[in-house]
Amino acid sequence: MSALKESDLRLFVDSVRRYFDVTSRIEPEITSAYLGVDAMPGHDFNGIVSFSGRYRGQVVVSLPAAALKELLLIQKETDLSQSSLLDAVGEIANTLAGNARRTLGKDLEISVPKVVHGKPSGGTRTRQHPYVITFRWNRYPGVVCVDLAEAA
Repeated sequence: MSALKESDLRLFVDSVRRYFDVTSRIEPEITSAYLGVDAMPGHDFNGIVSFSGRYRGQVVVSLPAAALKELLLIQKETDLSQSSLLDAVGEIANTLAGNARRTLGKDLEISVPKVVHGKPSGGTRTRQHPYVITFRWNRYPGVVCVDLAEAA
């Protein structure tokens, strides 16, 4: 498997920015991007989308509950239950995956987002060192972990 190109990774950075800017009118600040070498950083709520086809692996969006509640309140949502928070993080993951399809090819197969409250199980990595993008939105931290590689 070959690595993603910088332009491929840029799509995830741009997608994160665009998602929060459009939904909240508050653009997140990208605080770092690096190759993960240890356990992936994460927060309470995780949206996980798996990819197959030309690219294989997964993308994980991870946010704390407070960030998701704030995002829902900005969107005039009054249900701040755990179920709504899981739906919100799943929607973000699904949006990033949809944007990835536009750039990485229409034949890219994307799963329905899996949502997890708590740290997702480590599972098998596609890449030894996944790409980790950290950001801060409206004073809250967030993480996008891109563990994708082009299939041989």
